[in-house]
Amino acid sequence: MTASPESHYDVIIIGAGAAGLMCAATAGYRGRRVLVLDHTNKPGKKILMSGGGRCNFTNLNSTPANFLSDNPHYCISALKRYTPQDFVELVDRHGVEHEEKAPGQLFCKDSAKDILNLLLTECDWAGAEIRMKTQVRGIVESGDGYVVATGSGKLRCQSLVIATGGLSIPTMGATGFGYDVARQFGLAVLPTRAGLVPFTLQPELREQLAPLAGISCPVKVSCEGQHFREPMLVTHRGLSGPAMLQISSYWHPGDSLDINLLPACQIQDDLMALRRDKPQSTVVHYLNQHLPKRFAQAFNELSGWAGPLQSFKNADIEQVARTLGDWVIKPSGTEGYRTAEVTLGGVDTRQLSSKTMAVLNRPDLYFIGEVVDVTGHLGGHNFQWAWASAVAAGNDA
Repeated sequence: MTASPESHYDVIIIGAGAAGLMCAATAGYRGRRVLVLDHTNKPGKKILMSGGGRCNFTNLNSTPANFLSDNPHYCISALKRYTPQDFVELVDRHGVEHEEKAPGQLFCKDSAKDILNLLLTECDWAGAEIRMKTQVRGIVESGDGYVVATGSGKLRCQSLVIATGGLSIPTMGATGFGYDVARQFGLAVLPTRAGLVPFTLQPELREQLAPLAGISCPVKVSCEGQHFREPMLVTHRGLSGPAMLQISSYWHPGDSLDINLLPACQIQDDLMALRRDKPQSTVVHYLNQHLPKRFAQAFNELSGWAGPLQSFKNADIEQVARTLGDWVIKPSGTEGYRTAEVTLGGVDTRQLSSKTMAVLNRPDLYFIGEVVDVTGHLGGHNFQWAWASAVAAGNDA
C-alpha cells in the first residue's frame, strides 16, 4: 500500500531542540517539506533552562579552539560558514533584546523564551511542521529515503536529520536515541561522559567545606594541561561555578585539580612584605583582603595557620604560598548527567561530511548538534555549534 501524501516529507528531523528547530527553518526556507518530531511535550526545553533562564545564545568570540572533539578540525567549516554575527543578525531581526554579561557572552535581556519563540516563528514562516509527544519506534531504509515508524503511524522522508542531543539532564527527556540510530546504520559512537558538570568531593573535604556552600571566589584551576580563570562556587555536594564546569570537560576519574585561590596575587612576595611592614598581621588578615571572609577563615582553619606572621619562617611562608597558589584536590567524581550541561563524545565525526553533516556513505542521513562528538566550552559556544551545524545540514537536506 502506498503512503498517503500526508505521511511523506522531504525532510524529517528528530529532535525539537536548538539544532533541530534551526535546521527545520533552514530547510523549510529552501522549499523543502519539513517535519520535526520529538517525544517530549514541549519544544526547546533546554533552551528555556539555559543561562539561568536567560539563554546564553552565542559567544561573539567563539572559535574552533573553544570546542573539544576527537577530530578537532571537523567543526571549523560549519563554524566559519555560520558565525555568531549571523545569529545575532537573526536575533536583531526578531527584535530580541540582549546584553553582553561577560566578554563575548550574549544573553536575552528578558527571557530564554525569546530565543525559543524566534525559532518557532522561523519554523512557522518556513512552513516546517512540529509534532510533539511522538515516539519514534523504528527507522528503516526504504528506496530513496527512510520510513520512520511512530506511535501514530509510518512517515516517509527523503532526508533524515538526527538532532536528539546527548544524555545530559534526563529529566528534560534526554536519551541515547541518537547514538542508537548511529549504531543501527553502522557508525562508530565514541564513549560519552558528562561535561560542564559540578564536582563531588571525598566525604572529609566535603564536610569541611559544607558550611561555605553558596560562597563564590575567582580562581585559576588547572587539569590535563588546560586551565581556566573563572569563579568557583562551593556547594553542599562539592565544587561548581564556571571554573569547575569548564575544567570538568577535561577531567577524568582519578585526576587531581590544581586550584590557585589567589590568581591575581604574588602570594609569597605579598606575605613577606606584610611580615616586614605589619609583623603582627596574620595569614587570615591577608586572606580577608582577597577572599570572602567566611571562605578565608575556613581555609585558614583547614590549613592550621595560626599566630602572627612574625612567627613564620621563610620556609613557612613559602609553604603557605604554595598551598594558596596550588591547592590540590582529588574530586571523588562529578554529579553526572543529572546536572551536566553537555555530553562529551558521541557520533564519531570522521564518518560525517564537515560541509553538510551528512554521513559520508549515506548522504541523506545527517547528525547535528550535541549528538555528535563536538562539545563547546561554557559561555554560549554549544549554542553556536547547534546553529552552525543545523544550518550546514538544513542547506543540504
